[in-house]
Amino acid sequence: MVKIDKLDLGILRSLQEDARKSLKEIAKELGVVEGTVYNRINKMIKIGLIKKFIPVVDYSKLGYDLTAIIGIVAEGGHLIEIENEIAKYGNVMAVYDVTGEFDIIVVARFKDRDSLNEFVKKIGAMNNVKRTYTMLVLNVIKESYTMELL
Repeated sequence: MVKIDKLDLGILRSLQEDARKSLKEIAKELGVVEGTVYNRINKMIKIGLIKKFIPVVDYSKLGYDLTAIIGIVAEGGHLIEIENEIAKYGNVMAVYDVTGEFDIIVVARFKDRDSLNEFVKKIGAMNNVKRTYTMLVLNVIKESYTMELL
């Protein structure tokens, strides 16, 4: 765990709200000078707390209307290589190494059923994959890549 203070948290909250805010806007909001905000952001990047600045895209507007959550049971000794192979697919949003009924959970987006079907068959045909279980997202109630920082 990295050590940060209230100012760092304030900067993170502001960036989570809108990563396009200028240093001047953030500084004014937090009552500090721009140089302090600049230095703090660079420190958080350097220690790996801030990984990158990206837009939040509405993928359904690009035609990716199907979101699938796929549970995978795999041979234990090959788990990492399977996860790394799945992570290479461009439409894969997340690959989680988990406990419970499945070894791997994959979240991926698709433009149509055919591409989903093809993907699931590729995963199922991978060496050391025992079985898959696919769930389709019907409605998104909440989807966020940020969380409230206390």
